[in-house]
Amino acid sequence: MRCPHLPDGFDFTDPDLLQDRVPHPEFALMRETAPVWWCTQPPNTSGFGDEGYWVVTRHADVKYVSTHPELFSSNTNTAVIRFNESISRDQIDVQKLIMLNMDPPEHTRVRQIVQRGFTPRAVRSLEAALRSRARSIVERALASADADGSFDFVTNIAVELPLQAIAELIGVPQDDRSKIFDWSNKMAAYDDPEYAITQEAGAEAAMEIVAYAMNLAAARKECPAQDIVTQLVAAEGEGNLSSDEFGFFVILLAVAGNETTRNAISHGMHAFLTHPEQWELYKRERPKTTAEEIVRWATPVVSFQRTATQDLELGGQRIRKGERVGLFYSSANNDPEVFDSPETFDITRDPNPHLGFGGGGPHFCLGKSLAVMEIDLIFNAVADVLPDLRLREHPRRLRSAWLNGIKQLQVSTAAES
Repeated sequence: MRCPHLPDGFDFTDPDLLQDRVPHPEFALMRETAPVWWCTQPPNTSGFGDEGYWVVTRHADVKYVSTHPELFSSNTNTAVIRFNESISRDQIDVQKLIMLNMDPPEHTRVRQIVQRGFTPRAVRSLEAALRSRARSIVERALASADADGSFDFVTNIAVELPLQAIAELIGVPQDDRSKIFDWSNKMAAYDDPEYAITQEAGAEAAMEIVAYAMNLAAARKECPAQDIVTQLVAAEGEGNLSSDEFGFFVILLAVAGNETTRNAISHGMHAFLTHPEQWELYKRERPKTTAEEIVRWATPVVSFQRTATQDLELGGQRIRKGERVGLFYSSANNDPEVFDSPETFDITRDPNPHLGFGGGGPHFCLGKSLAVMEIDLIFNAVADVLPDLRLREHPRRLRSAWLNGIKQLQVSTAAES
């Protein structure tokens, strides 16, 4: 196998790199020359006190790691591949209470409870309300546009439906959705200096969400209602979540269900506006394959990690127990061994075995069907209300070590922009 030629110190989790771009050329080089490659980091760069991590770039290998939790733990070092160097080990370990960072059998127990809120019937029951909300969101964006027809697509459209869906799902009053937005931003955006948010502020925001959710759970235990919170915390006979478990579940919803869907929608709009033939096709035919291609193209989570539970081999490399293994979904979703012309944005792509919702296994995205519905509903509404939307400025990207985020996307309703 040929040695890859990357600049000294190149790190796929460098937040400055991901603020600038997703490193697709380097991913292609890794897939071809070193699909499992050791990336050396200065001690404590990621908060883990080790010397680096393995970069896994091929679709097949990412899927293998994802489906073998007995070999690759989410719990040992959590699934987040890079914190900042100021984080303490205690701050990392407290995040093991979030389902994303659990291993079976505890993960199995919690997931069996929370998945009651994501059954096909439960998701379908939200569709009419979310369809109406999607239309209202886009109409309000149009009404609030500047005199020249311009507005920020992220804050005016992409942010709103995921927040309202979470509020609808768990019974959070719509008036409180801005709190959830602010807290989730602080948890996810601590690497971006524009927000001036510290790791400590992010931890405080997480505790705010937990406290809010615990109060909501306590209220439902005292006075049950016809909502998912009651099903999760007050169910009889089939087990339920404790109030603190419910609080940490809401953290997962706030980041995994809000940040990721918001960024998929933002990237999807940018893809449409830079591939106008696809936008015209979408407006004419509204193919059901659209949302899946948007998620593949966007891959909102660039990477998560696992930790080897024993000495093993992967992709021809010997991995030692305790070493961290990075799953680079952005690379896997552009693997030419799996996707024809992966560099092409094609909303009719079918089949589309992307790993944007995870690589299968116990951590496959619980809210996939809800996310697909949200993406479908918002783009139907945009196509109906703003069919002639134009790109006004290049997107401004989030500085993050693992999120493929867009924080601003200026668009215009005017014919000329």
